[in-house]
Amino acid sequence: MIDKACIFNIQKFSIHDGPGIRTVVFFKGCPLRCFWCSNPESQAGTPEQMWDSHKKAQSLVGEYKTMDDIITEVMKDQPFYEESGGGVTLSGGEVLFQAEFATELLRRLKEKGIHTASETTGFAKEAVFKRYIEQVDLLYFDVKHHDEQKHKEGTGVSLKPILNNLQYALHTHPNLVVRVPVIPRFNDGDENAEAFARLFNRLDVGRVELLPFHQFGEKKYTFLDRDYAMKDIPQLHTEELDYFKTIFEEHAISCYVH
Repeated sequence: MIDKACIFNIQKFSIHDGPGIRTVVFFKGCPLRCFWCSNPESQAGTPEQMWDSHKKAQSLVGEYKTMDDIITEVMKDQPFYEESGGGVTLSGGEVLFQAEFATELLRRLKEKGIHTASETTGFAKEAVFKRYIEQVDLLYFDVKHHDEQKHKEGTGVSLKPILNNLQYALHTHPNLVVRVPVIPRFNDGDENAEAFARLFNRLDVGRVELLPFHQFGEKKYTFLDRDYAMKDIPQLHTEELDYFKTIFEEHAISCYVH
């Protein structure tokens, strides 16, 4: 059993990552390289230096934490979970990048009666994915494109294992939320909405959550001394995705914007 994981944040009192008041554990490391990524500091699987605008100095992002470290920290807020129907959400990066540790963490939290949720791209070996989602009460699953080549161009990885894992989850997991991050110049527009709808009809996806592109992570690229492909691209607003909702509903897919 791996005894430590690289974590870049533990966020308390979150209300956007599952029901109730939650603590979100952000795992560092991701096999994808999405050019619009809002958490570029999450991509590398080891601690790294990043400029801290508050301290006016370089600061280390990411820290190796033991299972006990994390459980002790998240259990401090157990009364809030119980009061609100909340719990703990694992996110990233890509949590499946450190799947063995994350799976065991979820198992131990569930033993303590904590509701568990996870945000994932679904990019992992099938056996790894299956073991992991057994411990997840609520699964958020992102689908970033409908086309294999475009997906590789935008994320650096194949779409095939993601769709295989999605199909498995659709048939086995009782609380699955399929999400599409809508990104200008990548997967937006009527044609892409239609293609997504056809894909989801084939997979029997009945409900989709849209995540409009935002610029919350823009400054992080400067702090990491990296180029940002989406610089000066306007973020999307809820009403700008009405065409997605219209097209999805024509295909009998319920659609809402996060």
